Amino acid sequence: MVEVMDLPKSRINASMLAQYIDRPVCFVGRLEKVHPSGKMFILSDGEGKSGTIELMEPLDEDLSGIVEVVGRVTAKATIMCASYVQFKEDICPFDLELYNEAVKIIHEFPQYFPWGVAQYD
Repeated sequence: MVEVMDLPKSRINASMLAQYIDRPVCFVGRLEKVHPSGKMFILSDGEGKSGTIELMEPLDEDLSGIVEVVGRVTAKATIMCASYVQFKEDICPFDLELYNEAVKIIHEFPQYFPWGVAQYD
């Protein structure tokens, strides 16, 4: 099986999760909650809708603020995380609402943003 990191990934928001079952995605959101086990956390997108992120191993660091997750959407419309990056907002603030608008535009006009919406047969 090909690794998620080696495949093209669509940038999505929480409303799009169900449309991307078993496909690699990139999801950016604000950390809302980390499960006590450390193997799951919840991000809210620029519309305030939530996406659940699952991990193979418990977190080994504290997360906060904006997080970008790359992974595959599961049948439960959660994301099985392959990697994540925590944005350093103290260095540069991130406008999650504006990012969400950009994601919507990428999906509305895929002919102009072919790298933002991965095509699968």
